[in-house]
Amino acid sequence: MHRFEAPIDLIGINPFVWVPDDILLDLFAQAGTSKGPIPICGTVNGKAYTQTLVRYQGHWRLYINTAMLNHSPQRIGETIDLTIAFDPADRTIAPHPRLVQALADCPDAKRVFDGLAASRQKEIVRYIASLKTEESIARNVARAIDFLLGKGRFVGRDKA
Repeated sequence: MHRFEAPIDLIGINPFVWVPDDILLDLFAQAGTSKGPIPICGTVNGKAYTQTLVRYQGHWRLYINTAMLNHSPQRIGETIDLTIAFDPADRTIAPHPRLVQALADCPDAKRVFDGLAASRQKEIVRYIASLKTEESIARNVARAIDFLLGKGRFVGRDKA
């Protein structure tokens, strides 16, 4: 676990901090890669977080969202205390059985789903997996299938 302090900066509307180069190099070594998103965990001002370190416009940034730090968009310029470590935990989200069955029952929707980018598939799976009631799961699985068939909006998108 590495510890550092950094001021909160802003890119667009997104608060973030720069991770020191020596820490980045160690995280890359632990992750076995310096490409793609790097799963991490740590603390912000003593509060635990799980996050993904991402490269954007050629620079690695640790985005600070409101789940990590209350009112983070209003705290630009504030120096915060962070710890960071590579997180080897499996973050795979299993699709809900109702979604799996609905895709099996509708080959056209399954074909569109399989043709989506992995991030878009994950977005749909994660959204349905986060639902709590059987009623909302059933309703949103139906909406997802309609979306895949080009018949409506889902997860804030007009088309698959």
